[in-house]
Amino acid sequence: MNKRYFNIKKQKLIALIPARKGSERIKNKNIKSLNGHPLIAYTIAAARNSKIFDKIIVSTDSIKYSNIAKHYGAEVPFLRPKEISTSKSTDFLWIYFTIEKLKKKGFNFEKFCILRPTSPFRTSKTILSAWKIFKKNTNTDSI
Repeated sequence: MNKRYFNIKKQKLIALIPARKGSERIKNKNIKSLNGHPLIAYTIAAARNSKIFDKIIVSTDSIKYSNIAKHYGAEVPFLRPKEISTSKSTDFLWIYFTIEKLKKKGFNFEKFCILRPTSPFRTSKTILSAWKIFKKNTNTDSI
């Protein structure tokens, strides 16, 4: 399926993938190996294969995670500060930080989608289905 199918027009849509290194219950859970690849690789691949995102951005506080994300085709234009990368940090903090940094770098977009790396069985088809539902429901602000 292509962009015209979902009538994206010229909206800019980005995928935001949160991947901090400090998981307390499972050390390095975002890069744990599953069938020879780190978990985050499956999320990046699904986002890329959906072909609806102008950018796939990983928000991380780790150089190691950054290198892995880049290897699998995502962008990591900056690292997330430690103070907003704790188990107590809200999504709002890293999302706001990321959006503001992207704007300062000159990249503007209209919508974003959060894709967590701990859902390795989410496929591009799932992402496309969610986007289609989102686009149909004009009163919806997230999905």
